[in-house]
Amino acid sequence: MAIHLLPCILLLLAALTATAAAAESTNTTSCPDSCGNMSIQYPFGIGPGCFRNGFEIVCDGDGGGKPVLAGATTTPMPVDRLSIRTAEARVMLPVGWECFNASDEVYDWSDGGGVRFNADGAYRISSAHNQLVVVGCNTLGYIESQRGEGGGGYSYAYYTGCLSFCNDSGSAIDGACAGVGCCRVDVPPGITDNRVNFRAYSHTERLGFSPCDFAFLVDRESYTFQVGDLRMDRNRTMPVWLDWAIRENVTCDEAKKAQGHGYACVSSNSECHDSRNGPGYVCNCSMGFEGNPYIADGCTDINECERHDEYPCRGVCRNTLGSYECKCPRGFQSDDPFKETCNLRFPVAVVIASGAAGCLFIVSVVVFVWLLREEKRKTKEYFQKNGGPTLEKVTKIKLFKKEELMPILRSNNRIGEGGFGEVYKGLLGDEQVAVKKPKNVNLADQFTNEVIIQSRVMHKNIVKLVGCCLEVDIPILVYEYVPKGSLDDILHDSREPLDLDQRLDIAAQSARGLAYLHSDTITTILHGDIKPANILLNDDLVPKISDFGISRMITVDKKYTRNVIGAVSYVDPVYLQSGRLTSKSDVYSFGVVLLELITRKKVSDSNNLLRNFLDAYTKDKRVIELVDSEIAATEDMELLHSLTGMIVECLDLNIDQRPEMIDVAENLRVMLKKSQSKKNDIINEEITVSK
Repeated sequence: MAIHLLPCILLLLAALTATAAAAESTNTTSCPDSCGNMSIQYPFGIGPGCFRNGFEIVCDGDGGGKPVLAGATTTPMPVDRLSIRTAEARVMLPVGWECFNASDEVYDWSDGGGVRFNADGAYRISSAHNQLVVVGCNTLGYIESQRGEGGGGYSYAYYTGCLSFCNDSGSAIDGACAGVGCCRVDVPPGITDNRVNFRAYSHTERLGFSPCDFAFLVDRESYTFQVGDLRMDRNRTMPVWLDWAIRENVTCDEAKKAQGHGYACVSSNSECHDSRNGPGYVCNCSMGFEGNPYIADGCTDINECERHDEYPCRGVCRNTLGSYECKCPRGFQSDDPFKETCNLRFPVAVVIASGAAGCLFIVSVVVFVWLLREEKRKTKEYFQKNGGPTLEKVTKIKLFKKEELMPILRSNNRIGEGGFGEVYKGLLGDEQVAVKKPKNVNLADQFTNEVIIQSRVMHKNIVKLVGCCLEVDIPILVYEYVPKGSLDDILHDSREPLDLDQRLDIAAQSARGLAYLHSDTITTILHGDIKPANILLNDDLVPKISDFGISRMITVDKKYTRNVIGAVSYVDPVYLQSGRLTSKSDVYSFGVVLLELITRKKVSDSNNLLRNFLDAYTKDKRVIELVDSEIAATEDMELLHSLTGMIVECLDLNIDQRPEMIDVAENLRVMLKKSQSKKNDIINEEITVSK
């Protein structure tokens, strides 16, 4: 009997398959394409034959009706958004609730899940957009989903929830949903419905301000807790995002193999992607196409040339099927016309081959004039940008033309290079100058202000700013040339002999220059990068403070300046920690320079010299052992001890205990005077003895 029935069963299955395939391929051109103000696109549809299984929309009302998901069992489920491109829908779902009577018993409740929107399995609650919110006092609300899929003795595959508590009527606060009157928690992917449940605690003392508990899924961007929600309308609905897909328990690869038997991506320019939330797949238009991939010829070519913001082209744009071309017009070129402007090019070979020498000459003249005008335009723009109109009024600084400095800015004239840029040596008239070409510069207003201030600095121990060139993108600075090099060169490279008086003289004059910057100018100037490399010496060993490339100008009524990065070995540790740059920061750096000056040892980044010196001084060890042997043999040990004591004061980590730079300069002057006086006394005594 079973054998006789088998052919009948096979015929019945074939008929059902043919019927399903016919339903999926139904021509939807006569189907309604909107409901109210919402566009309805396949696989969604209104009416028989207009939708794919599981995607029916009911238009609730006449022409101005509202779309709802079909299949709701108790209340309509309005849809306010449908997206074919992102495979999302947003619906309005009821809240779940339970209410208590005076006997502290639940007398009425709703789990919010009576809508059965997922009977055909097309939808999943979006874990990316939604959250579970529990509102009430003394309740644990949770959601449970997919009965029968749980393991380990649990009835459901998914449980998630949170606990909300209130101590009294004033505990909850508007806008706060962190466990007091309101709590919220993210939901995992895979949830198929909005059914909620509660585990309540005593409400006896809270009925006056929280007679009910509420739990609901909601779009995380659409709900903010208000204290009044403790008495929320039990008929309230919340916006919830749903992820939808073709839920046939197949992957894209499996669905493609079955094309013609219900495969949903029917547009010839569409692609299949496995669903990110639950089984199944979704369809998208291929790159360069847009539209509806679920209908034949639904994905149409994008004209990228009409969408300049999304598809850039700096040349001539031509749309192609699924893409676009961007090329420079004839006679122009660009390394990347999609991003860079096409510039005029000269096909010299073609011109020569054609023998059109006259045309080439005309083109050359036109281009030359164009380039000349372009150069003048850029020069004027740079001059304006770099504060030229303001600096023209400054009498103590000279503005140089670019042409005046070009002969100096040659590689054979370069005498130095660092983080700030390059330095060149040259002649401007009869004056030797050092030309600094920075790698970058601050904002024009700040640059202009700093140049004006430096032009007012007139001191024999400060390198003089002669002028600048503003006709270039990054302004070029011109300083007086200091021939002997830096203190760093003399101490560590050439190791030129220096007696104690010479070292004291270099230190005293350097301190006077810094004291002038700190105290004797209208605007306080903090150098921020004091080190031997930035103390230049002329042929008479007169020091000059240089390199204001990273210094900052601050007015006397301000205590802070922006961050300054100097050589770490010389920078004040207090400044490194606090970001506060003061005149005492320069005092610390100068103390390190003094230490290097008397020891002739280079301070490394590990600060071994600094630690050894402070350790020897504080533990009454022989500091003299660290002093350069060239001056350690001096008879005036008292002077060396005074000098080391002042260095320790400069290096004090308590900035309030450090001396001011003007005091350092005066102490060094007194030390130098005593040393010179004692030396003169010795010379006079020797002369007397010889007689």
